Formats: sequence, C-alpha cells, structure tokens
Amino acid sequence: MLLNVSYTDKQVTKKIDEAVGKPFKLRERWDMGGIGSPRLFITETSVEIRNLLILDNNRDQCNIELRPKGIIVRFRSLLETFALVIPFYKLTLYKGDIGIYSIYRDHYFIKVKADTKAIQKFFIKLQNYRADNAPTSIEDL
Repeated sequence: MLLNVSYTDKQVTKKIDEAVGKPFKLRERWDMGGIGSPRLFITETSVEIRNLLILDNNRDQCNIELRPKGIIVRFRSLLETFALVIPFYKLTLYKGDIGIYSIYRDHYFIKVKADTKAIQKFFIKLQNYRADNAPTSIEDL
C-alpha cells in the first residue's frame, strides 16, 4: 500500500503497524547492526510512483526500513514523504542487471542502484532476516 506519511496520523500508523509490525526496539536494532538502508538511487518505478516522483526536479532516491513482518520503502516528492509498505509475504526481490535490485509488491515496483558494498550488504541482511523469520512451510515438516 502506498501512503502519505508526511504528517502524524494515528490511523496511518495503525495500518502500517498491522501490515509490517511495530518498529524494532533499540536493543534489537543494535544487535542487528541497524535496520535502515543507505541512500538508494531510484532508476525505474511503476506508474503510480513515477507520477509522484516527476512532480519535482530533485534526484529520485529512497531508503528502506526493516520491520519484524516486512519493509517500508520511503521516498520524498515535493515536500511530502510517501511510504510503500510491503509485508514479507507480498515482497518479491530480484537482482537483475549488474548493480540493480528490483523491489515488487503487487503492481508497485521500484528498481534501485546497488553500486556500493554497503547497499549490497543491506540487501543480504534483508534476505537473511526474511528467511530466518519466515513461517514454516508445509514442505519443511
């Protein structure tokens, strides 16, 4: 779901917390070595997100926050902050061309440059956390 998170709204916060869980506690963040990505430069997006990003002339960038049951991709357009909330069961990650990661949720997608070791390390951390905390599938029993 794509939401405007520029202003504090209890309804929006509740929706986000139900979808991807409450933010990690400080101790958990410390143990994980951080839960946020470095700055990610956007190369391509779906139509809905592109329509928001073309409203200003700034360089298109985003960041990802890791939550217990999913991720939040945040980006800015004009003076507003938008969040693409993606639970793990709807998250699809692809590593396409050299240095490009694609993040999909239903019909929304964002492709970002992964040209530094820090960004690649974050995506590995994301995939490992997702694998370690996934519910047990029937095939594993």
